[in-house]
Formats: sequence, C-alpha cells, structure tokens
Amino acid sequence: MTVAIRVIPCLDVTDGRVVKGVNFQNLRDAGDPVELAARYNEQGADEVTFLDISASSRGRETTREVVTRCAETVFIPLTVGGGVRSVEDVDILLRCGADKVGINTGAITRPEVIDEITERFGSQVLVLSLDARREAGMPSGYGVTTHGGTKSAGLDAIEWVKQACERGVGEVLLNSMDADGTTGGFDLEMLEDVRNAIEVPLIASGGAGTAAHFVDAARAGADAVLAASVFHFDVLSVDDVKQALDKAGFPVRLA
Repeated sequence: MTVAIRVIPCLDVTDGRVVKGVNFQNLRDAGDPVELAARYNEQGADEVTFLDISASSRGRETTREVVTRCAETVFIPLTVGGGVRSVEDVDILLRCGADKVGINTGAITRPEVIDEITERFGSQVLVLSLDARREAGMPSGYGVTTHGGTKSAGLDAIEWVKQACERGVGEVLLNSMDADGTTGGFDLEMLEDVRNAIEVPLIASGGAGTAAHFVDAARAGADAVLAASVFHFDVLSVDDVKQALDKAGFPVRLA
C-alpha cells in the first residue's frame, strides 16, 4: 500500500499569536492559532505543526494553553515543538494534547535526550526539527543552525541527522533556512541529500510559493510537505496543494 503524501500547515507562534516572516525576520501577525488550526482542519490538512518561537517562561505557559485549545478543536494529528529539552517537556505537551513533539536545540545540546524520550514514549512521538543552511567547511556543505538560523551549531547537517535517526527519532522536519519564507521553492538539492542519508519519513519545509513547488518536493523524496505563509495569507489552500500532487500522480488524502 502506497503511503499518501501529507500536507501540513505550520503555525509559528509567539505570545499566543501566529507570526511569519522571511528567514525568521520582519515577523508579521498571521492570526489566532486556534482559528487557523480549525480552518486547516476543515480544509483537509493531514496534520498541523505548531512551533513555539518565543523564549520566555511566560511564552511557554501561553503555548501550553494554546496547544490544549488547538487539540480540543482539531481532529488531525498535532505536532508541537519549541523549547523541548527533556522527557518531562514531552510528557507535558502530550498531556496538553500533542500527538508528536519536535525537538531541535535540546537534542543538539544533549543528544542523549533523544534516547531517553524514545525509550519512554516510542520513536513515533519524536520529530527532529532540523534547521539547516549551506555552510562552508562542512563535509556535506550543510550546517545545523539554532536561534532561527542565526547561529551555527558547528555540526554537519547530514552527519547530525544520521546520528539522530540512529538514536531513534521517528521523523525529520527539514527546514532550509536559506529558503525559509522566500516563496522561491523548496531547497531540492538539500532535500535530496538528506533523503539519501536517512530512511525515516522526511518533511520538506522552507520556501514554498506555488502548488508546483510542493510537487517538486515530493519528487525530491519528501514524504510530507509543510508550509506557513502561503496558507496563512490565502495564496494557496490545502486543497490546491493536494490537487496538484494528485494531478502529478502522487497519492494524497483528498477531502
């Protein structure tokens, strides 16, 4: 049985509001996360990803409240990431209603946390959020970044994603920081290189601007395609993307 390509709207949330910019800069308000999640649920999204990009403890509490409200509103899988550093953090988010939890900086700081989380909850719960960009001096040509792509982690992206998968992450969300928010298309070269390095499901993120871009990502090996701006600002609907994928011969779950 062929697995359908998943279409996933992404909610970047700070202080309880969805925001979006270019390369994580010049953020503008995109709406209420619960209302947007409900809209995407109605449009036939396969999942919703919710990323907390605020850093304060107050922001964390707001995020948990919003996650709970989203989980009560939508009936599709909800992935939540941002500030996850421990088994306890994952436990809290799952209790709030998340189906999967994304981890980035916490795993870079202490890779062993991947083993601890997957041993407790299973690989299917943990998604590695990989913010990568081209970086000179890295063996693969790609480096891992943190802080919205502004700081190099000093890690080769391909080596890091392979290590994370060996430790047990069940899925990888690959966000090209060079392409993020540009609407110029996914970084297909990076996507293909990561696809060739791992076997777990791969989500393409960063750069979508047209329905054809999502088809390109699927051809490059993505198991799922994720976007924010084009959905939030009504450039495309979830159905527009699914119809394009279906027309190109990819299996999708049509409404």
